[in-house]
Amino acid sequence: MVYLYSLPAACLLGFGFVLQQHAAEREPLSLMLSYRLLLDLMRVPLWLAGIGCMVMGQILGALALTHGSLAQVEPLLTTNLLFAMALARWMGDQPLGWSGWLGVLALSGGVAAFILAGHPHSGQGEVSVVRQWLVIACVLGVAGILVGIALHLRLLYRPPLLAAAAGTLYGLQDALTRVSGGIVRDRGVTGLLVSWQPWGVLALAVVGLLLVQSAFEAGPLRLSLPALTAAEPLSGIGCGIGFLHDELRTTPGALAWQAVAVTAAISGVIVLGRHPVMPSGKRRPEPPPHHPHRARHRP
Repeated sequence: MVYLYSLPAACLLGFGFVLQQHAAEREPLSLMLSYRLLLDLMRVPLWLAGIGCMVMGQILGALALTHGSLAQVEPLLTTNLLFAMALARWMGDQPLGWSGWLGVLALSGGVAAFILAGHPHSGQGEVSVVRQWLVIACVLGVAGILVGIALHLRLLYRPPLLAAAAGTLYGLQDALTRVSGGIVRDRGVTGLLVSWQPWGVLALAVVGLLLVQSAFEAGPLRLSLPALTAAEPLSGIGCGIGFLHDELRTTPGALAWQAVAVTAAISGVIVLGRHPVMPSGKRRPEPPPHHPHRARHRP
């Protein structure tokens, strides 16, 4: 069931990111990190289609989290980049080439190797409230630092930092989504509504969406999507181990293979994200002024 939900979720997320970026790149840069950006994009059908894909993907991802651990689901969701590449390839005319296939092999092979080597699963026991809030504070602090650094850099360097901040928040959102699923099982919908976790999921979703759209607006998709795709699973796995008792194999051999697998997957993310197939993010030039009385040039 984890694979049945995770892979379609990754497909929808990848499609959604490409559609959102195509719409956001046309917005004025003065709206970056402003909620007016979201209000303007709500009137763009292409962006709404991308949001619809992303919401459906997140719902399937939440269902996957009810059947598996974060350390198992998050690597599978990184394959959204493969589906984003497929859609971008269909929308353009750029061949994949050897570098594209190398990135596909590194990402998919790294994800498979991590799951086989780590054998991620949900552990037993309770984590103290202090530890939970410490992990949450660390994640929020990292995201805030990334945004603060981005605001002090040139526009070219902002997309990866804003996207990494969004991915960090999305990893925490995934962890709280899994906690919310447990609340529904134990206490029903009424217990969910009086708990803070679902409202935390909603707040993280809105802030993360603003950061992602700002990153898409500021530069090409190839600058932002690799950072977003790499940051979310790292944050999610850390939160799963930090306050959800997720467990991985910790033998020396298993840890070595996990390190190799994570390195391969992140390398594949970077290669694919910077591939020419991905949308360039160039804004459409303004049409030249029409001069009806200008003499025509002879052929």
